[in-house]
Amino acid sequence: MTKIKATNNNKKQHQPTPAIDDDGQVGFYLPDLCQAKAVVFIVLVAELLAIVLSLSGVDLSQFDWQNFALSSLFIQWVFLMSAACLCQLRPLLSRLSITWGATCCYVLIVSLVALLDYIGQLLMTGALYGVSHGAINYSQLMSNTIIAAVLAGIALRYFYLTQQLRLRQQAELQARIQALQSRIRPHFLFNSMNIIASLIAVDQEAAERAVEDLSALFRASLADTNTLVTLADEFELCESYARIEQCRLGARLRIDWQVNDVPKTLSIPSLTLQPLLENAIYHGVQGLPKGGMVSIKASYTDGWLNLSISNPYNEGVVITKGNQMALPNIQHRLQAHYGEQASLTVDIADNMYKTTVAYPVIDTINVSSESEI
Repeated sequence: MTKIKATNNNKKQHQPTPAIDDDGQVGFYLPDLCQAKAVVFIVLVAELLAIVLSLSGVDLSQFDWQNFALSSLFIQWVFLMSAACLCQLRPLLSRLSITWGATCCYVLIVSLVALLDYIGQLLMTGALYGVSHGAINYSQLMSNTIIAAVLAGIALRYFYLTQQLRLRQQAELQARIQALQSRIRPHFLFNSMNIIASLIAVDQEAAERAVEDLSALFRASLADTNTLVTLADEFELCESYARIEQCRLGARLRIDWQVNDVPKTLSIPSLTLQPLLENAIYHGVQGLPKGGMVSIKASYTDGWLNLSISNPYNEGVVITKGNQMALPNIQHRLQAHYGEQASLTVDIADNMYKTTVAYPVIDTINVSSESEI
């Protein structure tokens, strides 16, 4: 009976918490208004609102630039002060329920508008300096407060609906990722088991290694969909898959690794390269009578990691199409972890099929030992 070596299951897998903002708030409906992008957006919206209010009920020929300037100054003041207060109170508000958090935000914005309008009128009338040039216009104060109440309600509702949409998209993404990671084609499993059965009588060590490689593939496919692993772990998984395919295809399959120039501790979502290698072998090399070479290249420059897998491609070879899930799911997974800048591109030229993965990555995963290709 073949004795199977125990595999190392002690490697650390890093699972980032989904929907975490820069300040550590998980799934909070209110966006981080301290970010530069948010501040620029607030300024633009405030200026557009000032233009709309200044043009409201006024003929364009009678446009009052002084009134527009005062309205713009007041609205920018209100928007930026509200954003600053919500930004500072966001950690506290995130601990409340959605109802109480939204209520506190709403009351804060409306009260702040009323207070700032009152202070602004005091400044305009000179009451703060002991010189009064007129009375406080409470009608205007009430009007501005009501407008602020309506806009605040709309804005908070928009933020809540945006969060719900984002959560729904994340749930759909996780479901699609789970479908990808839990899928190993049945014929690949059967072929692998047949290869192992045929090797037992001929080469027990090769059969033992094939069982370990198949075990590693299944363990990775059943891992959490948010798992980040090191490049070394992903390369090792690809090698496990390649060794099984090598038993099946023999000399027809050749693999060229060019990955020694990148740090192996950089992070990558689990099962990113293995499906691409599987496509390269199944849709490329397998259909060619003479087989071919699959090239795996990696480069790391200025915080950008580029990974490419290329294989010979013959349009005349008809291969049963898969479910077309691998490439879209890998791209969505990369963007979920590393933002919209992450990309997956396909290039077909000179009878070569090349898939390139690129994303900005600065995080590394500490490991006790590193696998070298």
